[in-house]
Amino acid sequence: MSRNFAPEHEGFRQQVATWLDDQLSGPFAPLRGLNNHVDAIPERRAWEAALGKARYGCIGWPEAWGGRDASIAEQVIFAEEYARAKAPSRIGHIGIELAGPTILLHGTEKQKKQFLPGIASGADIWCQGYSEPNAGSDLSNVRTTAWLKNGRWIINGQKVWTSMAQFSDWVFVICRADSGTRGASGLAYLLVPMDQPGVTIRPIRQMTGEAEFNEVFFDNAETAAENIVGQPGEGWKVAMATLAFERGVSTLGQQMHFRNDLDELVALAKANGAARSPLIRQRLAKAHVGLTVMRASALRMLANKDPQTPTSGAYTYKLYWANWRRSLGELAMDVQGLPGQVGEGEADFSALTKMHLMSRAETIYAGTNQIQRNIIAERSLGLPREARGAERG
Repeated sequence: MSRNFAPEHEGFRQQVATWLDDQLSGPFAPLRGLNNHVDAIPERRAWEAALGKARYGCIGWPEAWGGRDASIAEQVIFAEEYARAKAPSRIGHIGIELAGPTILLHGTEKQKKQFLPGIASGADIWCQGYSEPNAGSDLSNVRTTAWLKNGRWIINGQKVWTSMAQFSDWVFVICRADSGTRGASGLAYLLVPMDQPGVTIRPIRQMTGEAEFNEVFFDNAETAAENIVGQPGEGWKVAMATLAFERGVSTLGQQMHFRNDLDELVALAKANGAARSPLIRQRLAKAHVGLTVMRASALRMLANKDPQTPTSGAYTYKLYWANWRRSLGELAMDVQGLPGQVGEGEADFSALTKMHLMSRAETIYAGTNQIQRNIIAERSLGLPREARGAERG
């Protein structure tokens, strides 16, 4: 993979690889290969702090805010080496990749000073308050409300599928600040502390046996009046900026995790004899080709100088990787055979089986496949909007 980078980048690659190996062979050895988000939370908080201290937590951020001002190439190298070392999945990724960049772009100087150091140091974990029971892929339909009272925002409503909420210190919430509005108008983007009496969290147990996702209820929850990013009514604009950051350099790290899964699957197919099947070999080869195409597409996407103006590749990326991953999950079950359907205990399945189960959700969260196709059609190709709701009548 390094063949796509200039020779001067190899020193940085070696530096990163050495640091990761030292840490994951030493004080953080138990965390190597830990991919779920719900185990060993105190140890993972310590890992986030170690990354922050070494300025590896958010290397693309300005140095003034705890980063390294790393180039895109250096950010990609770090993401690749992080996955190659089988470092644990980041419990701080919502703050690092979404909340932080949004505050850097749209936040006030006071907000930057208040929130960015905690994210960069690993001290504060964030979650995302977007989806609601009646506003999943249709974010503009949110019904959570907020109004100002005595210098505080008072928040009421419900969010769902909130990853890592039970371990988070802060949440950014899209809510309706003007009760007389509909759709994308009248929304606000609030930064809300989780540790307060008005916030109730109910974990949602998944098929894997874990509970990464949660329902979050706001019952007169509060946050300071100045904890709004942008102005009241600008919540949609700020929310769209946050979503644009989802297609950043983390996509390359994600693909290295995919590579780890594929390598494990190939090794298993050779070990249990599944690779003797011409069809299995063909599907494994197709998965390899698909991952190679995915990487080329991501690199092309990252070459865009303005992440707030997505390219056609950015619009198609989520649809492509989610479908690829779903197919890999199905292949994993076929390679494992009956042993993949049996766990050691209650829902205690193999890593490949858990990958298959999680892949079923990946074509739904962050915009279903149908929504992704609508986005491609309307925003990239300029086609007419799909008829919605009463328009179909």
